[in-house]
Amino acid sequence: MGINRALGDKLVVIIAYCFIGCFALVCLYPLWLTVSVSFSSEQAIARNGYSFLPQSPSIDTYKYIFVNSGMRILKSYGITIFVTVVGTTSALLITSMMAFALSLKKLKYRNFIAFISNFTIIFSSGLIPWYIVSVNYYGLKNSIWALILPAVFSVWNMFLMRTYFSSISPSLYEAAEIDGANYFRIYLKIALPLSKTALLTVGLMYALSYWNDWWHALIFINDKDLFPLQYYLYNILSNVNAISSGRIPSGASGSITLPAETVKMAITVITIGPIIFLYPFVQKYFVQGIMAGAVKE
Repeated sequence: MGINRALGDKLVVIIAYCFIGCFALVCLYPLWLTVSVSFSSEQAIARNGYSFLPQSPSIDTYKYIFVNSGMRILKSYGITIFVTVVGTTSALLITSMMAFALSLKKLKYRNFIAFISNFTIIFSSGLIPWYIVSVNYYGLKNSIWALILPAVFSVWNMFLMRTYFSSISPSLYEAAEIDGANYFRIYLKIALPLSKTALLTVGLMYALSYWNDWWHALIFINDKDLFPLQYYLYNILSNVNAISSGRIPSGASGSITLPAETVKMAITVITIGPIIFLYPFVQKYFVQGIMAGAVKE
């Protein structure tokens, strides 16, 4: 009986691994197809379409990109890296401080503050009032801070961190208070070191959000020197779609360079490359943080 159960358990594990492996390959296929097309020749793509393996392998596409738009790409990369690093650091600081405060049962009006924060998830003021306040009162038009400040705080991430902070034993805080530590010191010396998993999880969410953001650049930025990488890619694809759909007359498109398929794929690879290499290093912390924040004892 025990042998049959052991064989059954092994069979279930094998089937589960096979299923997960097949699912992973299905998810990986579009990415690999993008890389394959970016290293193919334009003539082969036009003749045969997309393929799993590069057709007439060549790096001419990447040479073309960096020769014609190299400085623009590097500048956009710099803007995106600055926004991601500064934005993620600022967002983590603000989010963790508010989450720690709301995790303290001694905080006055704790439930009211949590209700107001949760209310903003369900209801918003709308796009036009938000834009007027951001531009007329905060002066975010054509400012690099327009790419950072509007996304510097997420209520959902704050509640995730609050749940994690709440799981820390209150006796640690009480012992620190007896020793004369104030709440900021408790937050800095006890809460943060014990919440590295939550910090990495929320930090990854913020980093992905900032890295992939093109919406705020579309709304606030007109200066090409402040274009982040994603918005630079968005502009290229928008021009291609406009020309292909006939919305721009043929005479007006003379000054617009229509990117080839291989160029679009190569730009996509350049854009997503750093995040793909970063994600495996924080994936285990990401899963642990999500599970810890989802379960409340």
